Amino acid sequence: MRKAIIAGNWKMNKTAAEAKELVTALLPKVKNAKCDVVVCVPFTDIALVAELCRGSNIKVGAQNIAWADNGAFTGEISAAMLKEAGAEYVIIGHSERRQYFGETDKSVNARLKQALINGLKPIVCVGEKLEDREGGNTEKVCKTQVVGAFETVSADDAAKTVIAYEPVWAIGTGKTATDEQANETIGYIRSVVKELYGAKIADAMRIQYGGSMNAKNVDSLMAQPEVDGGLIGGASLKADDFAYIVNAAK
Repeated sequence: MRKAIIAGNWKMNKTAAEAKELVTALLPKVKNAKCDVVVCVPFTDIALVAELCRGSNIKVGAQNIAWADNGAFTGEISAAMLKEAGAEYVIIGHSERRQYFGETDKSVNARLKQALINGLKPIVCVGEKLEDREGGNTEKVCKTQVVGAFETVSADDAAKTVIAYEPVWAIGTGKTATDEQANETIGYIRSVVKELYGAKIADAMRIQYGGSMNAKNVDSLMAQPEVDGGLIGGASLKADDFAYIVNAAK
């Protein structure tokens, strides 16, 4: 049995004061969760949120990681910096990073390796655009992204990674893949992992759904056998909504 994992992606939201308010409200609401709980917060909130969550069942993640240990990379944040601040997880290759900041399968691969080398737990995002879905290229796009992300990554390291399937057309749009679409595509992604690493790792790897999962659809999505949790955007910014999703994931 794969343990569900619900991760909130706050994106570019919440000042330190706002983060404190949200986490303080969230902690008692999810203390009995049956799944792993992660909040991926802006860099400026990591240290504060990690301290607030110390000793609780909420783990803290970042939203990006540099591919280098250090150096002249203005605006990037290294693995050592993330770990020192208290991050345990890191999102890599989110569609918004690909769309707005030029992220590629090659850079996702480099960032993934850096996270793994430094003992951070990666959440690697893959997913197709609307034209890919409508053109029948969903599987092609997802396979290309998975194969590119995991190029020369060992089986042992791959086993430490979470994949988030995020259909780009369903992020922040209010549109959601049907339960069947989510299950089918995640099942296909798992088959790609099986091709790369074998059945044991594929069967154990947790693959989340990340396209506008919310309090209204979490029960039906989580009932799908291939869906191992969610990467939650807007709903993670409200304690009650995020807590409902967390507590629905068993």
